[in-house]
Amino acid sequence: MLRVNNISIHFGGKFLFEDISFQVGDKERIGLTGRNGAGKSTMLKVISKHQVPGTGTIETSGGYTIGYLPQDIDIQSDLSVLDETKKAFEEVEKIEERISFIHHQLETRTDYESDEYMEFINELTEKEQLLHHMGAEKNDEAIERILKGLGFESHEMDKPVKTFSGGWQMRIVLAKILLQQPSLILLDEPTNHLDIESIIWLEEFLTNYNGATILISHDKTFLDNVTTRTIEIVMGKTEDYKCNYSNYLIQRTDRIEKQQQAKKNQDEFIKQTERNIEKFRAKASKAKFAQNLMKKLDKMDILEVDSSDNSNINFRFQAPPRSGKVVVKVESVTKKYGPKTVLKNINFEINRGEKVAFVGKNGMGKTTLAKMIVNQIPYDGAITLGHNVSLAFYAQHQAESLDGNKTVFQTIDDAAPYEMRTKVRSLLGAFLFSGEDVEKKVKVLSGGEKGRLAMCKLLLEPSNLLILDEPTNHLDMRSKDQLKAAIKQFDGTVIVVSHDRDFLQGLTDKVFEFIDQEVKEHVGDINEFLRLRAAENFREFELDKEVVKVEEKKKVKAKKENKVLHELRKELRSVEGKIESLEGKIADADSKLKDPNVFEKYVSDQNFFKEYESFKKELGEQMERWEVLAEEIED
Repeated sequence: MLRVNNISIHFGGKFLFEDISFQVGDKERIGLTGRNGAGKSTMLKVISKHQVPGTGTIETSGGYTIGYLPQDIDIQSDLSVLDETKKAFEEVEKIEERISFIHHQLETRTDYESDEYMEFINELTEKEQLLHHMGAEKNDEAIERILKGLGFESHEMDKPVKTFSGGWQMRIVLAKILLQQPSLILLDEPTNHLDIESIIWLEEFLTNYNGATILISHDKTFLDNVTTRTIEIVMGKTEDYKCNYSNYLIQRTDRIEKQQQAKKNQDEFIKQTERNIEKFRAKASKAKFAQNLMKKLDKMDILEVDSSDNSNINFRFQAPPRSGKVVVKVESVTKKYGPKTVLKNINFEINRGEKVAFVGKNGMGKTTLAKMIVNQIPYDGAITLGHNVSLAFYAQHQAESLDGNKTVFQTIDDAAPYEMRTKVRSLLGAFLFSGEDVEKKVKVLSGGEKGRLAMCKLLLEPSNLLILDEPTNHLDMRSKDQLKAAIKQFDGTVIVVSHDRDFLQGLTDKVFEFIDQEVKEHVGDINEFLRLRAAENFREFELDKEVVKVEEKKKVKAKKENKVLHELRKELRSVEGKIESLEGKIADADSKLKDPNVFEKYVSDQNFFKEYESFKKELGEQMERWEVLAEEIED
């Protein structure tokens, strides 16, 4: 169990949160929520001891371990994906190295009867039992299962880690955490760089995990499917709800309504009391009564209503000019990067007014095709935009293309057409930039602020084809809802590349699945697509299951045979040591019997001959056992 005791954090004299306390039980799955800037990420850093609190302590029981996944990751490692992931088992590797050393000692030493030799044998047994308890024999299998679950293909596991993007490096760090099986897993926005299949796999893993989990996420579906408890950081304190995110929203609304009513009643009481004080304080006969009322007000705890972050991006896409019926036509399109084929001979049409989701695993070509449609990268085949099509493209890393030395206002003012120049401040206000914020340099903005600014810039020109590549990555849930509503009201055509199921639900008419160099078209929204894919995945799993079972049986048999062989060889070495010792004792007795100077002493000693015969008898038994063991090992 972990206890957070009276934790406080303050910046610039202001408290981010103050005297926060809660505890985390075994196997609890907690969603940490709160408005942007409430201190969610800071709390994870404090719990993981990556940040020292101003006051308070984090208490854990003995042997309690914590795995922490931050939002930003950069691994400059020359190791392969597989070798880097294996570092999760550094303790196992140390034990295996020790076992190898002991084996070498037992094979080369000849002091079979010494205490040190027996200590090696005992330690070997202990170390092997410890490895078995840690499940070390299943480590390679576990590494492969988790890396594949997080989206890595077999051929990628030998590539250097440093050649992968930050999103894929995040998966490697996450894999290492899951393999280590800590008592508590802390995850800060783990779904930002995961595709839908990897998110679903992670959901299942965390749901069945034996330890506890605290996670921060803007993916409502992910939170609902994983968590059973929600802790909200609000106004510098915490509110604890024994439910998932959706139920938390309902209960929170009910709690705030009750707070508002209680506050209203208290305010009315205070006003009435103040009127009575003013009324009676001037009268001598009522002065004491007025003083009592004043004391009562002074002692009263003023109720507060939890502030809710009601600031939302508030916008609508401009009315688009009408396009032709066919907006995008893709014919026999192929895209290669060197020897690797990403897309092969794909064909489809997108018609006016359709809203299409591009989904699939990372690396399957979703963003690539989006860039091909806007003519940013070359390809083979033909992609034709229809009559009167004007497009706007929000790239996945659109924020990175902004000029960091410009202010927020300059960024929009410079890009705005003449007729929009007078509306720049209003437009920025709709995207939560107001007051002094508009004079900030772009380079000092947070990732979320840059994402909002890039989205704001997208609205400057009226377009009838919107291509949005991961537009929700830096938006909170309320802002995502605003964007979703704006897209649904948009009269033009939309292509959305996204892994956010909650965002996609009810948004699109079609789902284009990117898989195995192909693009498969599915009619309906993301829910219908996922139901279909779940069935297909299960059938594929069933087909592979028999093969897996056969391979597992082979592995189990091989492991058992290796274990038996190891035990036989260990016993053989022990028997050889005993034979050598007995032969030495018998040779010593023979030399005494052959020596005329001491013969008379031993010839009449019955105990000497009794021990001498027992040595010969035991030697015979050990020789027979040696023959049996040698034959079994050979077999």
